[in-house]
Amino acid sequence: MSADDGTAAARDAIVAGRATLGIELGSTRIKAVLLGDSPAVVIAAGSHEWENRFAERMWTYSLEDVETGLRAAYADLAADAERRYGVRPASFAALGVSAMMHGYLAFGADDELLVPFRTWRNTTTGRAADALTELFGTNIPLRWSVAHLYQAVLDSEPHVPRVRFLTTLAGYVHWRLTGRRVLGVGDASGMFPIDVATADYDAELLTRFDELVAETVPGLRLRELLPDVLVAGQPAGTLTPEGAAFLDPSGTLQPGAVLCPPEGDAGTGMVATSAVAPRTGNVSAGTSIFAMVVLERPIAGIHRELDVVTTPAGDAVAMVHCNNGASELGAWAGIFGRFAEAVGASADGDAVYEALFREALQGDADAGGLLAYNTLAGEPILGLDEGRPLVVRTPDSRLTLANFVRAQLYGAFGALALGMRVLEAEGVVLDRMMAHGGMFRTAGVAQRFLAGALRAPVAVAHMAAEGGAWGIAVLAAYVSAAEKGDAQGIDLDTYLREEVFAGSAVDTVDPDPVDVTGFAAFLDRYRAGLPVERSAVDAL
Repeated sequence: MSADDGTAAARDAIVAGRATLGIELGSTRIKAVLLGDSPAVVIAAGSHEWENRFAERMWTYSLEDVETGLRAAYADLAADAERRYGVRPASFAALGVSAMMHGYLAFGADDELLVPFRTWRNTTTGRAADALTELFGTNIPLRWSVAHLYQAVLDSEPHVPRVRFLTTLAGYVHWRLTGRRVLGVGDASGMFPIDVATADYDAELLTRFDELVAETVPGLRLRELLPDVLVAGQPAGTLTPEGAAFLDPSGTLQPGAVLCPPEGDAGTGMVATSAVAPRTGNVSAGTSIFAMVVLERPIAGIHRELDVVTTPAGDAVAMVHCNNGASELGAWAGIFGRFAEAVGASADGDAVYEALFREALQGDADAGGLLAYNTLAGEPILGLDEGRPLVVRTPDSRLTLANFVRAQLYGAFGALALGMRVLEAEGVVLDRMMAHGGMFRTAGVAQRFLAGALRAPVAVAHMAAEGGAWGIAVLAAYVSAAEKGDAQGIDLDTYLREEVFAGSAVDTVDPDPVDVTGFAAFLDRYRAGLPVERSAVDAL
């Protein structure tokens, strides 16, 4: 197809209302993408930068910022479509919403928000997570919604008896767009444990929770507070007139589009890398970094480094989630970019990253004895309730720019590698590990170091740069295809392989033995230095 034919086809899809919209609310950016007749091709995109706030010792985003940011990202997408094709979208075949998983959004009887949104980044739920892990016999991470609720019970917070609805950020936006209180099973698995046999909340554990809080909060029935659970391919409502106005106050957008179940960023990352089948996995690197590994069998015992969640189709997944990802690396890139300006050089952000990443390839395999912690926030895998970014070296460490950047990249993978070592010990086998996120835009650097850290091949698909917004758009396209009969009876893995990723280019890097040995030495130093990190938290 020629460029002119592609432009005409995209314009026709937008005018005819066949296009599919995906929106993801990430930690630092809200991104919207538009797909045409092919779910593999993004025909327009928009975004809006935003940041969390640390208010009253809680990481949060206001619902006003959610609304403003959504509208700005959508308006940016609509303007992009008009620039490219001369038309603005007025309707869609389907759309979907994704966002950061977990956290705590609690609403009362009049749908009022009872306390500010508590995001996944908060680590104030230690007592609750420990108690629920023991009660349930499965790991309950600090950021899960049920941990936030039970911590509020333990703290006797006055809003608890007034809670009538709990959801995630994706579930909240979906509710505003459709009026339906539902979640995709992947996102729901970050609220409360899922029974994979029923693709719903674990009924026995719900009963245990109700009994646990019966004296403190009489009459609380957790199942009545949680969203209904849906799996990929099921329709999750339609865009209402109120929802259309919420997203596009200009009045151009019309109601009626079908929505897929709202999902978390972990699930959309799996879709965006075609890693939803057993023995596949993916690493997503952004403000946080996490690995998702689809399991062939349940993991024995309780491992606090591992969350048991699900794919958007409901299959069990071991998740290694680290609160801290690329933010500290980004801060250092900003410093080096400013230095370039100060000496009269001109370098945009991408050029700075490219230069630093390429320099890291010249570093020693073990980063020259340097040690870097990227812990802006607490890190449960490391036993940290709070974080303090650190760079530490001994007098005989080799302090060079190459080693410094390499240490920062290694540090971004440190906590993740510790969690993945637990999976290795459990005998979990991977056929492939896909990676996506901005860290992998510079070819052959972060991907190579990650392969050394995980001691496994790491692949990056050329589509992966579009990330979770594209992933949720693909899930919306999957629902639309099923509604039309084009994908009825086709499971999600087959749909991705045959309709989305067929023929797509994938670059795979095998672990270099030198990198494997070098990272192992760094990881030993990383473990040994944890008392220094904890002392920094105590002292500063």
